[in-house]
Amino acid sequence: MNLYLFQFAFKWFSLFIVSLSSIFGGVDVLKSTSAILNGNKNRNKTVINNVIEFDTEIKYNNKLPSDVTNVITEGEIGVSYTDEETNEVKIIQEPVTKVVEQGNGDASEYVGRSTGYGPDCYGCSAVGNVACFTREHTNHSLIYDGVTYTDTEYGEVRILAADHQKFPCGTIVYVETGKGDPFMGIVLDTGSSMREAWREYGQVWMDIAYESEDAASKGGITSMDTKYTVKRWGW
Repeated sequence: MNLYLFQFAFKWFSLFIVSLSSIFGGVDVLKSTSAILNGNKNRNKTVINNVIEFDTEIKYNNKLPSDVTNVITEGEIGVSYTDEETNEVKIIQEPVTKVVEQGNGDASEYVGRSTGYGPDCYGCSAVGNVACFTREHTNHSLIYDGVTYTDTEYGEVRILAADHQKFPCGTIVYVETGKGDPFMGIVLDTGSSMREAWREYGQVWMDIAYESEDAASKGGITSMDTKYTVKRWGW
């Protein structure tokens, strides 16, 4: 039913009740009817809802490649209302700021050479220690600790050797050799061949850690067009 027709009918009904009360002397009925009318008036009070747009905050992170963007906090709109009679504005729900993490490190995509090596390689440490300290500032031995490392952010990742001038210790790389399944690796080691390739020729060359030189030669991962995607630059 139309609101105004309803209110009109309600007023006539109220007048009818008042007339009856005057006939039968029903003072209590009159008071009850008056209370109902006042309550109805309050419920029809006009308010206007307003949308409050959320702000966006950008946090730059040089550990992330320049083409990587992560949403840390999703934005949420807020809601307020304005009382038309008093012009009073009240907040029903505060807006939530959207927080975006934007990488401003080097680019993420590279194509280069991949080979394998073991801790018994020529020139390698006798105890198999890699060139980098871990995040925990400890030595990691390929012989005693294995060819993987458990990263706090990416979990268990394969150890890689690379030029530290381009790929600093702790860099996380997604490796696609085209021979076998892709995997996530971490730069914890280096080698003279890798350093020369980058510093002299600007070529990316990474060595993938194996349990031994024999295992590396049988691994079949040597490739000249391996795709490297950096997920994090250094620690």
